[in-house]
Amino acid sequence: MKALISTALRAFTDPGLQPTRLPAPLDTLVSHLQSLALLAARLYVAKIFFMSGLTKLRDWSATLALFNDYYQVPLLPPALAAYMGAAGELAIPVLLVLGLAGRFAGAGLFVVNLMAALSLPAEDLSPAGEAQHILWGVLALVIALWGSGRWSVDGTVLKPAPDRSR
Repeated sequence: MKALISTALRAFTDPGLQPTRLPAPLDTLVSHLQSLALLAARLYVAKIFFMSGLTKLRDWSATLALFNDYYQVPLLPPALAAYMGAAGELAIPVLLVLGLAGRFAGAGLFVVNLMAALSLPAEDLSPAGEAQHILWGVLALVIALWGSGRWSVDGTVLKPAPDRSR
């Protein structure tokens, strides 16, 4: 009983820094669950931003008008910001879905999300909208920091080569 409680405590308090800290079966399960969580985060964030990019394309003249008159994008001319925003919202989610260059894609969508939140006039960002941007930013940051996970192109193509020195 003491061993079971000790294992449960280690499982719930393990920071994930040492892969050998958990018993092997539990470590394998946690590894798969982490990959599943990263896949879910990638798909969710990718869908949100891709749909936003499609909305921009549906009525490009309205998009340009919004960037000229409403959004307050720092440092960029409105037309360039519109093109860059739409391109980022359409291209980066494809990388996320595939899990290709996952850290780059996560960081890219973090920046796109940050610019979107900063570009809105403060009085027009509702508490619910702010919470959504925070959620999307945290998920994008998680992907940028931890990568795409095992279930991705990065995870399958970039596996370390097996040690054949024996």
